[in-house]
Amino acid sequence: MTKIDAVTALAALAQDSRLAIFRLLVQNVPAGLTVGVIAEQLELPAPTLSFHLKTLTHAGLVNTTQEGRFVRCHAAMDRIDALVGFLTDHCCAGHPEICKPQR
Repeated sequence: MTKIDAVTALAALAQDSRLAIFRLLVQNVPAGLTVGVIAEQLELPAPTLSFHLKTLTHAGLVNTTQEGRFVRCHAAMDRIDALVGFLTDHCCAGHPEICKPQR
């Protein structure tokens, strides 16, 4: 992941609705959710949701697939893993074994 990719992904997540959309999709990996279900669960109007999904897709954080009349959205877990890797690259003074996330 490049610095520009990281900035694009972080900027896409730096908005309440987009962060909520992404977190909802992460909770529904691997099945994903249709656009209609996302709109219903987050109470977002269709045009607003479409705008936010376009931003998340452009950042590579959401993938969409057409299923007949429906569009299914999936969180791009490989992309978020790459972002976390980029953010933690060279952490802990060269001792990555001590950098594991604390839960």
